[in-house]
Amino acid sequence: MMFKKALFATLLTSAAAFAPSHSVARPATSLNVAIDTSDIKNGLTVEIDNEPYKVLSFSIMKQARGAAKTTIKFKNLMRGNTIENTYRSGEKFETAMIEKSPAQYTYADESGNFFFMDSETFEEVMVEANLVEDVAKWITEGMECSLIYFKGKVIEVAVPGTYVYEVVETEPSVKGNTANAHTKPAVLSSGATVTIPGFIEQGTSIKVDTSKGEYLERA
Repeated sequence: MMFKKALFATLLTSAAAFAPSHSVARPATSLNVAIDTSDIKNGLTVEIDNEPYKVLSFSIMKQARGAAKTTIKFKNLMRGNTIENTYRSGEKFETAMIEKSPAQYTYADESGNFFFMDSETFEEVMVEANLVEDVAKWITEGMECSLIYFKGKVIEVAVPGTYVYEVVETEPSVKGNTANAHTKPAVLSSGATVTIPGFIEQGTSIKVDTSKGEYLERA
């Protein structure tokens, strides 16, 4: 751990020499936009009572009489709790004004907090463990991620939709079994576990869909 911190400090010092001498404001990648229930989709972040809420799931219930109703499950990206509310068709929301900044993962401390180096400012950014828990199993050293900001504070870490990992632990392949029908669990270099075809060997690099947690192909 001390070696990683020392190495990061060296990289940070070198990078600082090339950083601009004045602070550069991050451009917003999402502006406040008025939407209604017909625009709701999974992954959308809206602002409710001045806080960001991400849509986890939703369902539309049609009624014999009257307007349809939409039930939405949200996650509060600042507090971590989830809520579920039902809205009449056409009810209005406002999308959250968020900013997205590229950053490289460097290390995690003993408390489980994650540290990143902002790819634009070269500054070290600490992200609390509870904000990373949904994607922590996919993050590996050196990975390029996106830090999502709301009113200047990191509220979420986004990992690449697909990424290449090494299979570090899995059952030995059965000789002659090359069919995809046979599957087995595998532990990846990030710590995540996915289901892979039986012919994949330990040490093989594979491409994974991180949003679904599924094996895609050998890399």
